[in-house]
Amino acid sequence: MTAPTDRSTPMSYHEADLSRVTTIPVQSRPNKVRADEFAAPPPDDPAARSMGAFLASLPDILVARDFLAVVDAIVAARRKGRGVLLMLGGHVVKTGLARVLVDLVRRGIITHVAMNGSAAIHDYEIARFGGTSEDVAAGLRDGSFGMADETGRGLNGAFVAGMAQQWGMGESVARALADAEPLLHPELSLTYQCWRHHVPATIHAALGCEIIHQHPAANGAAIGDTSHRDFRRLAASLSTLHDGGVVLNVGSAVIMPEVFLKALTIARNLNGGAPTGFVTCDLDMQRHYRPRMNVVRRPTQDSGKGYEITGHHEIMVPMLAWAIVERMGQDG
Repeated sequence: MTAPTDRSTPMSYHEADLSRVTTIPVQSRPNKVRADEFAAPPPDDPAARSMGAFLASLPDILVARDFLAVVDAIVAARRKGRGVLLMLGGHVVKTGLARVLVDLVRRGIITHVAMNGSAAIHDYEIARFGGTSEDVAAGLRDGSFGMADETGRGLNGAFVAGMAQQWGMGESVARALADAEPLLHPELSLTYQCWRHHVPATIHAALGCEIIHQHPAANGAAIGDTSHRDFRRLAASLSTLHDGGVVLNVGSAVIMPEVFLKALTIARNLNGGAPTGFVTCDLDMQRHYRPRMNVVRRPTQDSGKGYEITGHHEIMVPMLAWAIVERMGQDG
């Protein structure tokens, strides 16, 4: 046992002798940040303020650098004829981005749209009825949440017809919208506009996760058949990513990252390990485990590059679209 310290004896302290420290010239130190990488303010001349000027003004640092790298990867992919896959969660549709995304489809920039069931439901309701997204807490109290008859009956009917005709779920929804009367906003439906522009749109259902599965018209066989066909269609599309394609995951934390990983392993199984050498980007308001691992890291671990960009969809997606179109040199 240690003897008690005699407090009457002053304690001896040792201090480092800074006069003996070796320093280096600042010119010999590698710097992570340089003055020429800094952001620029808006120019005084209004005529000089443009999207191109804004992009050039961004700092060449951290996520601003990553953002421009993703934009350039998308532009390069389309110029090389490579695929650009857009994967969506429901929140992206609910934040008013349909016109922006449809425009990228119309321009031939997006070559495949894959969405979860939530995104498809919001897409359908906006197109048919002009509104979507209910008060979940209020509807849950009396059991009315998700019980809109027209939504459940229309979509489940589309799946039954699709199973009979051997259509995928996305194709089934697009054809149902084409036949629907009245259709208030066909221009705002990604599924419908993809179908019109001959761009694959696939829907990847998760049984029990979507409001239309609680509807009396729900048919599990039809849901499974059409969604599984879309899974196979997605796997077939992934070959277009090889050597320069791009995958964007926007607002799906679980379903689309899981579906993408399985579709990718099918594609590589059938194509001798391809596709490889593509770019992936997860764009969401928060970082999540599955997008980081199943979109950003694992698919690009041996080749290609993965990015994570954090931001609100209603700001980041339009900025991405404007930047892409600016880089493509298109004026509309």
